Amino acid sequence: MDELVGIDVGGTFTDFVYLRGRHLIVHKQPTSSHNPSQAIGHSLDKLGVGAKAAIIHGTTTATNALLERRGARTALLTTEGFRDVLVLGRQNRPQLYRLTQKRPPSLVPEERRFVARERLTSDGAALIPLREEQLHEIARQLRDCGAESLAVVFLFSFLNDTHERRAAEVLQELLPELKISLSVDILPEYREYERTATTVINAYVQPRVGRYLEHLAAALGERPVWVMQSNGGTVDMPLAAKQPARLVLSGPAGGVVGAFTVSQDAFQTKKPQILTIDMGGTSTDVALCHGAIPRTAENTVGDLPLRLPSTHIHTVGAGGGSIARVDTGGVLRVGPKSAGALPGPICYGKGGTEVTVTDANLVLGRLDPDHFEAGGTLATQTAYEALARLGSLLERGPEAAALGVIRVANATMERALRRVSVEQGHDPRDYTLVSFGGAGPLHACELAEALGVRRILVPRHPGVLSAVGLLMANITYDASCAVLQPMATLMPHPQPLTQSVASLGRQVSAALSGEAHITAALDLRYQGQSYELEVPLRLPVSPQHLRTCAEGFHRAHLQRYGYSAPHRPVQCVTVRVQGTLPGAKPALPRAPEADRPVSEARTGNRNVWLSRSGAQEVPCYSRQRLMAKHAFAGPALVFQYDSTALVAAGWHAKVDEQLNIVLHHDAFADAAH
Repeated sequence: MDELVGIDVGGTFTDFVYLRGRHLIVHKQPTSSHNPSQAIGHSLDKLGVGAKAAIIHGTTTATNALLERRGARTALLTTEGFRDVLVLGRQNRPQLYRLTQKRPPSLVPEERRFVARERLTSDGAALIPLREEQLHEIARQLRDCGAESLAVVFLFSFLNDTHERRAAEVLQELLPELKISLSVDILPEYREYERTATTVINAYVQPRVGRYLEHLAAALGERPVWVMQSNGGTVDMPLAAKQPARLVLSGPAGGVVGAFTVSQDAFQTKKPQILTIDMGGTSTDVALCHGAIPRTAENTVGDLPLRLPSTHIHTVGAGGGSIARVDTGGVLRVGPKSAGALPGPICYGKGGTEVTVTDANLVLGRLDPDHFEAGGTLATQTAYEALARLGSLLERGPEAAALGVIRVANATMERALRRVSVEQGHDPRDYTLVSFGGAGPLHACELAEALGVRRILVPRHPGVLSAVGLLMANITYDASCAVLQPMATLMPHPQPLTQSVASLGRQVSAALSGEAHITAALDLRYQGQSYELEVPLRLPVSPQHLRTCAEGFHRAHLQRYGYSAPHRPVQCVTVRVQGTLPGAKPALPRAPEADRPVSEARTGNRNVWLSRSGAQEVPCYSRQRLMAKHAFAGPALVFQYDSTALVAAGWHAKVDEQLNIVLHHDAFADAAH
């Protein structure tokens, strides 16, 4: 493809990466919450994007509809006796010692939860047949309550889909405008609560995502469009509109794909070991890639489980727009509330009145108003006055208060990085920190020092790396089905599992409209456990490959939980199949070696607060003027259109052939070798 455009819609900015031939054009604009698709169309016209350019899109529409409770008027149809599964949940207590706890409102209130008198046994046989005449009465009730979308979840339907599909056929004939989501299409796995919640989430966000994609298609004209899924792969628009629950973690997944791909190229390895930190305007997303992009099927969005394959990402409310405040106990807090795109940080000059992390960085001299094009004019004096007011509550000066804001935000991000590394049995010192997002490179050195990380990679375009990742993603689709059999039974007789893999393979190939590359994995657990680990299964299915898979489970259990029990029986709970078609994966242009000294990239000096001891003069560099093989030492600031990087004292920076900046620290030099 001669023209490719990656578009990542974030909470604060919408990022565009336009690849035309070997030329890469970067553009950012504040996110327009009222009509993102119209703003996208205008930006494409402004960039001069051709009418046939391929679009790869990451969106937060499904995420926001769920978190903000702005989805469709949704109903649930389930087996008689199970109408309250969605409310009962897992009986978890979010605050263990709070005597009175309030449940968040259900996505489907009691008056819109309906039951059908049907029943399947635990082996999938029909115990009570589906009564179609009852469906006519249910259709009348759905019409009376104004339901826009319906989730159908029958007991044991993952073993026999006949009742669910027939109910959908009858109801669709009676209510042609009703959107219907079936659990056998969304999540044909056991665990009633998770299956019900995931299907309800799909039904809840489907009408809103569908309208958004319709408006987007109209704005993009004849351009072909793929949408990023939570699993780090893309899918076409019709499938995205049908199963929007797969898009809930769409945006952050693009960032991990971009960081992983850039690291492969930079370090010349297919299996880089990296920690990623994507610090945007609203939040920070972190992930650990141990030679591969991490996947999980266990997610929680808000208070609801979303059991669909996704990139394993941990998100915290610490972004450039995160608001700082002093609580009633006199303690400085930062986030999770954000100033967003409007009014934004105080220094944007758009009416913001609450101090943010961006305001703190500006007051410390780490941001230069003359180089902060993406956010508009920075109101430096206004930000300084706001930090002075915050500091007065802490009995500190403006700069000391700003340093406090940065330290609190860094502590939140450090905890997130430890959660995906140390708490999972990984030593962060063995990984490279890939820092991106508009604000990430400003905080990378301090976070790396706190974790003992020896190397940092700042990509060429850190502020739009999630959009770059969209261009690098494969086209993928996942399918799964329940197994619930001991591995000891499957190993000598793998035929049922072979048939399941073949059936799922046909399903994903049909969804991708092509001969996809098929991979498989099994969810395994020790008999009696209530949680599983996903382990790759080599194809074709054979006794030997199943034995290798079981051995891999023991190793994974030891890595994840600190022990294994090879003598205990292992149960296969679910089989998962992923189909993959190669994406565009354009080769980003390499830069020639420097033909001029690094001093020509210097733009002057700035007074910067790096510690409480006061401001010091720091050299500044233009990222646009830096060339391959250029090297310099910190402290230093590097300015560019989409981000600013702080190279702290003790760190040495070198520019590679892809114009990434690779940082090493003096204290870690011996350990690194």
